[in-house]
Amino acid sequence: MTSIREPVVAGAFYPGSPATLSAELKRLFGTPVDVSERSLTSPVGLIAPHAGYAYSGPTAALGYRQLAALGQPKWALVLGANHTGLGRPISLARVGIWRTPLGDAPIATELADRLVATGLEVADEAFLHEHSIEVQLPFLQFLFGAKIPFVPICVMLPPLSELIAFGEAISQVISDEPGVVVASSDFTHYQPEEVARRIDHEAIERILALNVEDFYRSLVEERLSICGGGAITILMTIARKLGWNDTQLLSYTTSGDVTGDRRSVVGYAATSFLGREHG
Repeated sequence: MTSIREPVVAGAFYPGSPATLSAELKRLFGTPVDVSERSLTSPVGLIAPHAGYAYSGPTAALGYRQLAALGQPKWALVLGANHTGLGRPISLARVGIWRTPLGDAPIATELADRLVATGLEVADEAFLHEHSIEVQLPFLQFLFGAKIPFVPICVMLPPLSELIAFGEAISQVISDEPGVVVASSDFTHYQPEEVARRIDHEAIERILALNVEDFYRSLVEERLSICGGGAITILMTIARKLGWNDTQLLSYTTSGDVTGDRRSVVGYAATSFLGREHG
């Protein structure tokens, strides 16, 4: 029997009913999304935030809108933060279905098995209560169909050498495949607006330059509160290895833009990584 992961933050981070969730996604995208009918020709990358849709949904929507214009992906690889501490430093789920109000998204087991063969470890417990991957699925389902195959990977912050090794291994597996790689991360947490923006834009400069080593060093030495820093490091490694040099900051906002409280905010960014063929 196929295992089903029921949603754990539906009704909290995003609406819990299909109709309300669809309406919310339409609102977040604003104008209708032009989803290309052609198939994606090669893999692409995106950093997207994972807070409640009321806070980070508009920023995430701008990132996903660009993906939709590039073509239909064969699969999605979602690199999430690990907020719970469960599982391995880098954990993968290889079988099962993830349910959202929009439908059941199957894990792309064949792709997952090829990733496991590179040394990625299966640890289903990492995903039991983790929201960072789940909140990306409705965006992917809304654009590309409820049953889009995907592989969830939950990432802590292990040594840089491990993140680079896995990023390069993933690159070899996906180099010729038309999929999307999403790193799910919010940026600076609970700092005054001007401090958060300064810290985040310094980090984003390193990300856009694909300066993996400097970005990771800043995470550790400056103790940045970018919760998906490990996931971003892997995505940057993949982008550097596969030549996704067309990097762009699509949107940066903070929770203060919604609440009006600038004293303590969380930063949200959408950043794309494209190869020359998509430029």
